[in-house]
Amino acid sequence: MNYPDPFDERSPWDEPSSPAANSPIPNAQEAPVTQTPTAVTSSAPFKIGFTLKAAGGFEAEWLTPTVWGHTAQETAERGVELLTALKATGLIDLTAKAAQYTRDQHKGSGGTPAATQKRFEGGRVVSKPPAGLGDDQCEHGRKLVDKGTWSAMFCQAPNKAAQCAPLWKQDDGSFKAK
Repeated sequence: MNYPDPFDERSPWDEPSSPAANSPIPNAQEAPVTQTPTAVTSSAPFKIGFTLKAAGGFEAEWLTPTVWGHTAQETAERGVELLTALKATGLIDLTAKAAQYTRDQHKGSGGTPAATQKRFEGGRVVSKPPAGLGDDQCEHGRKLVDKGTWSAMFCQAPNKAAQCAPLWKQDDGSFKAK
């Protein structure tokens, strides 16, 4: 393969008089340039992205449609059309139903249990305690430790002497002290 001479005095940005004459490929022929017609010749500069979230939790379904337009007015009008169509065609309701159906089909992965669902409390994200703790009286809060072969909820009291007894995961998914 022949490469252009890097020490050539010509600028690589200069347009050659004949593209085939300066081609590194001997006897190269210039291919005809064809352009496929497109509906839009340039991209629309305005964009609106919507986030339609079904609930406040991390597990809620989201719809994130986007519209583009060549003017702000056009983009806003397309946004109204899109949201109206999502409602009129039932896509929002269908999305909620499909998400619920998917949740109902979930059999569990054997990985992290539902106990690790998060919530915002006291200025930080904390783990949601799992169902099945019964009448747990721990006032310090508990932290789930899941090692794959065993899981337990441990008291978060800073003083070990004041910590409540750990709750161990049972075969039915509940937690209880030994």
